[in-house]
Amino acid sequence: MTNVTTNGNGAQPKSAAPGTDAAFAAIDGLDTELRAINKKIWENPETSYEEVQAHDNIVAMLRSLGFEVTPHAFGVQTSFSCEVGTGGRVVVYNAEYDALPDIGHACGHNLIATSSIASFLGVAAALKASGGPGRVRLYGTPAEEGGAGKVRLINAGAYKDVDACLMVHPGPPNPPPQSADGHGCCAPSGVAYATSLANRKFDVTFTGREAHAALAPYQGRNALDAVVLGYNGVSMLRQQTRPHDRIHSVIKAGGTRPNVITSFTKTQYYVRSASIREATALEQRVRNCLDGAATATECSIEYDEHEEYADLRPNRTICSLYADAMALPAIDSKVECDFEHAPALSGSTDQGNVSYVVPSFHGGFSIPCPPGAYNHTKPFTACAGTPEAHDLAIAASKGMAAAGLTILTDEAVAKKIWEDFKLDREQDKQEIV
Repeated sequence: MTNVTTNGNGAQPKSAAPGTDAAFAAIDGLDTELRAINKKIWENPETSYEEVQAHDNIVAMLRSLGFEVTPHAFGVQTSFSCEVGTGGRVVVYNAEYDALPDIGHACGHNLIATSSIASFLGVAAALKASGGPGRVRLYGTPAEEGGAGKVRLINAGAYKDVDACLMVHPGPPNPPPQSADGHGCCAPSGVAYATSLANRKFDVTFTGREAHAALAPYQGRNALDAVVLGYNGVSMLRQQTRPHDRIHSVIKAGGTRPNVITSFTKTQYYVRSASIREATALEQRVRNCLDGAATATECSIEYDEHEEYADLRPNRTICSLYADAMALPAIDSKVECDFEHAPALSGSTDQGNVSYVVPSFHGGFSIPCPPGAYNHTKPFTACAGTPEAHDLAIAASKGMAAAGLTILTDEAVAKKIWEDFKLDREQDKQEIV
């Protein structure tokens, strides 16, 4: 890939945005507080919508620094909102802090929260020092790991007046080998521009009829057979799917005893593809397999849809701003920003949903990890809690802060961001599955 160090309007930036030095100084000056909040989040992992300690600790930290905070924001108990500034444009930093069941912060959301908090604090300090127009917000965005927390914020109107939304995600320095189409399976490391897959999620319930498995099996209708037949049908379907498609499932309820014909089963499916449109089309093919299984076993079938995760559509201008900022002497960290050969997460994120409603950024930064320590594994949990990982999150936060200040202070760049966003939305409408 090629390092890109030109800004969004095609011109090499002559200097950082006004206030950048003040932002960086503020971030450095709050090193103790930032390390403390990172440590608290990492040491107390909480799963989706259960992030009570993380919410309370971040709110308490911000209040101790003199900020007014809205806890339990947008009707979500573990969300919060904090804003500084008046008038002008609005830049938002999303702070994730939910963990995974049993393995803790194996996706490094403690680092995501810390980097977004730091960016917010830096931009807030710069705005206070300048007295100029512009507003910066920090949103607490819970439940990224399957709970679609940002979708709830979108539905509550959190992003209606926002001009840009930024966050970064940690990953290992060497992600697993990618498939031929460039789709990897972990967060890309050290990149400004990367996409992700859309994810259609649903539960499937098969209902049959109980019977004694030995005395009168012919009286039963086996819902477990329906699960197995549907699962095998989907497995065969994979031969005719695209390289970037992903289908996975888990059996949540599969019967009680071997000598009772199972009358009730429940499975959960994730169907991913490169766009919402492609994922929806693939989902119908999966449902055809499951419907066929219901017919063959004479069981009834019901679907329960969950919130979908949209594919990530990063704003190219914001990505370039971040790449430029990371190359500043104060940070001196080159990141990849290749629009033609961008890496793609084979995972999904609800930041993708945000990218459909407002110009968005979801960069990736690498943290030191031993071989085999990838996102969503226990070894990565340990990596996410190291001082070195914290330092790299702070470096990324400075890149986001500098990019945010440019958006707030440069009219031409802000205009280009919205032009890119509108063009992307038009191109998406013209895509054919």
